[in-house]
Amino acid sequence: MNFRRRWRPESAGFQMAPMIDVVFLLLCFFVATQLFAQWESEIDIQLPTAKKTTTPQRLPGEVILNVRADGAVIVSGRTLDAQGLDRLLTQLVEAYPGQPVVLRADRKTPYQHVISVLDACRRAEIWNIAFATAVPE
Repeated sequence: MNFRRRWRPESAGFQMAPMIDVVFLLLCFFVATQLFAQWESEIDIQLPTAKKTTTPQRLPGEVILNVRADGAVIVSGRTLDAQGLDRLLTQLVEAYPGQPVVLRADRKTPYQHVISVLDACRRAEIWNIAFATAVPE
């Protein structure tokens, strides 16, 4: 005689708790990424305007060089002198050849300061340089 009932495992179905955890973590990741992307562009720099300007997709790992009107170069929230900029760009090229660089210079920055940053890029053998502009109002 068989006294046991037939045991049928219930299907697990769709578990909501793990799915909510995954979606929450993705949301945290995207919010943090957006905040880090804004930090570089929130420095008090008024970009020169161009009639035909587009907003390109940011490349992964691109470095943004901010040049203020007084000639100070800011990278990742740190103000660098000429030797510090050379050292940073050289280390960058050694680690990531072909590294893209975006140059954001204030519209009132003297041309000599922009050329100094371009010269530092040339010494470090950085060739992938983009210039940031703003849309005219």
